[in-house]
Amino acid sequence: MLSLFHTLDVQLREAMQRAFPDAKIELNPQLAPASKPEFGDFQANGALSLAKLLKQAPHRIAAAIVNQLQDDASFNAICLKPQIAGPGFINLTVSPDRLAAELAARLGTERLGVPTVDSAAPIVVDFSSPNIAKEMHVGHLRSTIIGDSLARVLEFRGYPVLRLNHLGDWGTQFGMLINQLKQIAPKALETADAVDLGDLVAFYREAKRRFDEDEDFRNKSRNEVVKLQSGDPVSLNAWSLLCDQSRREFQKVYDRLDIRLNERGESFYNPYLPAVIDDLRSANLLVTDDGAQCVFLSDVTGKGGNPPPMIVQKRDGGFNYATTDLAAIRYRFASAPNGDAARRVIYVTDVGQANHFAGVFQVATRAGWIPEGARLEHVPFGLVQGEDGKKLKTRSGDTVRLSDLLDEAVGRAEDDLRSRLKEEKRDETEEFVTQVASTVGLAAVKYADLSQNRLTNYQFSFDRMLAMQGNTAPYLLYTLVRIAGIARKAEKERGSQPASVSLQLSEPQEWALARELLKFDNVIIEVEEELLPNRLCGYLFELSQVFNRFYDQVPVLKAKPAGFASRLALCRHTADTLQCGLGLLGIPALERM
Repeated sequence: MLSLFHTLDVQLREAMQRAFPDAKIELNPQLAPASKPEFGDFQANGALSLAKLLKQAPHRIAAAIVNQLQDDASFNAICLKPQIAGPGFINLTVSPDRLAAELAARLGTERLGVPTVDSAAPIVVDFSSPNIAKEMHVGHLRSTIIGDSLARVLEFRGYPVLRLNHLGDWGTQFGMLINQLKQIAPKALETADAVDLGDLVAFYREAKRRFDEDEDFRNKSRNEVVKLQSGDPVSLNAWSLLCDQSRREFQKVYDRLDIRLNERGESFYNPYLPAVIDDLRSANLLVTDDGAQCVFLSDVTGKGGNPPPMIVQKRDGGFNYATTDLAAIRYRFASAPNGDAARRVIYVTDVGQANHFAGVFQVATRAGWIPEGARLEHVPFGLVQGEDGKKLKTRSGDTVRLSDLLDEAVGRAEDDLRSRLKEEKRDETEEFVTQVASTVGLAAVKYADLSQNRLTNYQFSFDRMLAMQGNTAPYLLYTLVRIAGIARKAEKERGSQPASVSLQLSEPQEWALARELLKFDNVIIEVEEELLPNRLCGYLFELSQVFNRFYDQVPVLKAKPAGFASRLALCRHTADTLQCGLGLLGIPALERM
């Protein structure tokens, strides 16, 4: 089923084709939601961009399109008479009867009007990707929750999604880690059982210090890399112990944040690295430069100049990070059973890796690994900053551990809740306090990040993210709690309401809420296409504001019988939409807080 927006988009394109049948260009109506209520529900702005191409005035182009629309019975069944504004904008207003019918068709439904796609090809979302023997820190926050939210949206749309955690579990750093392990905990290598290696972060730092300062340690570490890559059983056991302990620590954070991931680290692609070299050689892309195998890139920044070549095999025959990424792309697009057979692959990493991925994507494309029509996308994001505008760090200058940040968010949420309960003289159980504080604290952290345009840096502030007013998770959760309270009171005072309700919309606030609710499907499709979760956050905030204005200005519980059921249905549909939207952000709902 097409959404109302996409139905109108199709009708406009067909009207433009009828109006200009000889046009040799794509006729795009540039349909968008109206920027202001007085402009109707939608605006078609395509006439302005077509003026030069069609060598006609924008107003004349708009008039020709409108004439075709007015002769279209299917269009007239949806919209009132279209209006031309300014130099050539076409304003479209959905008829009240159609608005009410569209909303009534969504009441009580699981999908809330969001259509599903019919796709068997999986979408790969590569996100989080911490490194073994390093603790997850605030830098992993954005990749983890942005990637999770995008995966949730794509899954909701009906795509098979492969959520991949590309762990940094291979490479030269493991030489020093294995060497360190053999020297300080040799007995750990004598058993196949899980072993607690203590603080892995401290373990990594000490190994790195010795590698930098001790030449003998450094040489032995390099030998350990060779042993590991050649399959030495003792080295592999040491590597496995390091990976297992890191994996357990990572999973604690993922469980807390309700993140689902399929682990597929760099080591998975190790057997496929020689095939990458063979393919690049067959495509005449490899150039030997100072003994290394390289691919020379064209400019990937758009700024001109000659970018450095991409080394895919070092002089000593070893491979590097870029080679592994190329092997991953090759595998993910390859047909099953020797690949994922994906047709869209999405990488969620910080903006600092933009040039790296631009180069890797360029090589993969030139090698012919990307099927026709497939999409390979980098989803970059900015830094998490402190309130001073600098990179978020502890007072001692260390990177903030992600678990510590989450602990503080929950602790502050609990303090706020206990203070409010005392002020309101409410007596709640400790179980209630713990559950609400955890939900609100974690939701605040997630929403504060997701509500920002991911392309920019943002300043992390507990006070702002935990505020009950403004574009915050607590405000949205409070709106849900408010609606849950309305429903409980309505059932107590008026009994259960029938599942089937005839909508009766008469007040301007009711129509405003109905129009806002009907935007949900298009917002989800926009996020699917543009991979910007802040679009969904902005919509949920606006919906909450529109609902609260509706409830403050229009009686629901005291409404006359004729309008009561209809207004209660609006409340419930608002709650369903908020709960679904928050769920797609990885935020659970609350009925009381």
